[in-house]
Amino acid sequence: MEKRTLEGKVALVAGATRGAGRAIAMMLGAAGATVYVTGRSVKGAPSDIGRQETIEETAQMVNDQGGRGISVRVDHTEEKEVRRLFEQVREEQDGQLDILVNDVWGGEKLTEWGTPFWEASLDKALLMQRRAVHSHMITSYYGAPLLVGRKQGLVIEVTDGYDYRYRGNLPYSLAKISVVHLAEALAAELRPHRVAAVSVTPGFLRSEEMLDYFGVTEENWREAGLQDRHFLQSETPFFLGRGVVALAADSDLMSKSGKAFTSWGLSDEYGIEDVDGRRPHWGRHAEREGI
Repeated sequence: MEKRTLEGKVALVAGATRGAGRAIAMMLGAAGATVYVTGRSVKGAPSDIGRQETIEETAQMVNDQGGRGISVRVDHTEEKEVRRLFEQVREEQDGQLDILVNDVWGGEKLTEWGTPFWEASLDKALLMQRRAVHSHMITSYYGAPLLVGRKQGLVIEVTDGYDYRYRGNLPYSLAKISVVHLAEALAAELRPHRVAAVSVTPGFLRSEEMLDYFGVTEENWREAGLQDRHFLQSETPFFLGRGVVALAADSDLMSKSGKAFTSWGLSDEYGIEDVDGRRPHWGRHAEREGI
């Protein structure tokens, strides 16, 4: 059973429909938080990603973990919708917001791997920035005043990677690196108000979509190692989720503001295990394999 280290806290996870966002929301709930979960996919109306998961399901999963889940359908690229979201939070929680997680992605069908950017779709490349970077800025723009008003809190930017190296595709790389710097820049401007900002990344994420891609389930996921041996070093989304909870509960949080964290690094620092009892370390694996 997870420790109730965030009892009484209010969190918002933007992009909580599936994957890391869903798991982070669930682990925040398990730690005692009230968690607003947002995304575009609701019952009977999936987003253009075409997945079956919904934010209503995520909210129920937060409840099942012992927290309080509140689902709100929001397209985080639409400023009016985001503004209304935080007006709702302000009204319902008497102005309290302690943790803001930006996990909106939406680029699954936009990345054109193996194609030089000048030969790929410019529309897709720009839409990816709108969904994966601009949405984070819009959300932080309207969420930051609640944190600043109480002189405490944490903004978490979820991305892929912890540095500025190329990630195999120009638009994808630009989106993911931009989010790392967004956390660093947010930290600089929020520091005088005692609000922290960090970026976090998983390793090889064993998300619902990745399991489907390999044609396996969480029960037999190791069979996918026959297709890609690196998958044997993968982790569930809860590994990062538990790391986020540990960060949010850290009494010395401000000393960590502006930094980029990895799931395996958080595991090392806080002694975190994945839900399957493993402690995967993508950093050591990548260094050993030269990837």
